[in-house]
Amino acid sequence: MKPKNMTEAQFLELLQKVLPKATEDARVASSIYDQVAKEIRLIHNVQSFEAFCAQGSLPNLEPATVAEFQSQLEINFGAANVALTPAEKGDAMSVQIVLPDRTITNRLRVQAPGEEEAEEVKPPMVPFPVALPEDPELLWVLARREDLPPDDAARALASIEDEFWETKAGLKMQQKGAEKSFAEFIARVPAAALANSGLKRHYKEPEVCKVLHRGPAKTAAQTEAELLTALEA
Repeated sequence: MKPKNMTEAQFLELLQKVLPKATEDARVASSIYDQVAKEIRLIHNVQSFEAFCAQGSLPNLEPATVAEFQSQLEINFGAANVALTPAEKGDAMSVQIVLPDRTITNRLRVQAPGEEEAEEVKPPMVPFPVALPEDPELLWVLARREDLPPDDAARALASIEDEFWETKAGLKMQQKGAEKSFAEFIARVPAAALANSGLKRHYKEPEVCKVLHRGPAKTAAQTEAELLTALEA
C-alpha cells in the first residue's frame, strides 16, 4: 500500500527505482511494475465508477448514449467483463462488472438534464398528548404523523411498549429492578422504534394538565363604570 501522502505517480516512480535493487531479473522487475500499475488503475477506475453511480446519471437510454457509456466501461474494465441491463421502467440501468477477485453490481439512474427527482413529501408531525387511565390529568406530550389517526397512533404506541419490554434492553431493565411502567418505557424506548410507526417523543417527562379558571364576564355597565372611575382619577 502506498503512503498516504504519496501520489500514484510518485509511488510508481519509487517502485520503478526500488525493484531493480530487489531483483536482478529485469523481466521480473518489469512484470511486477506492470501488475502493480494495472492494479492501481483498476482501483481508481472502480472508485470513479462507484462515485458516478452514486451521484451521476444517464440522460436517456437511447442506443447511442448506452453505447458510449458501455464503451467507456469496456476501456476501463475489458469488453468481456461488462454487462448492462436497462430497467423495465426505463428509469435506471443495472451495471455488472466482473473483476478478478469479485463482481461489482450497481444501478445508475436515468434522468434527463434539468429534470429533478420528485422529493417525497413527508406528512408533518402534530401534537399527540396521551394520558393513563389512572391519572388522566398527567399528559405525555408526544407527536404523531398528521396522516396517522389518533386511535391508530394509540394502538401503535401500545404495541411498541409491549414489544419493548420483550427486547434485550427491556428485559435487562426489569432484571435490574426497573418498574415496568409507561414512564420507564417512554423514557427508554429508542426514537427509531417510535419513528417507524409515525410517532415521536417530544418530552420524556410528562406535563400536568393545566386548567384555566376564568371569572364571570363583565357587563357593559360594569365596564363603563370602571372606565369612568379611571378617567376621574
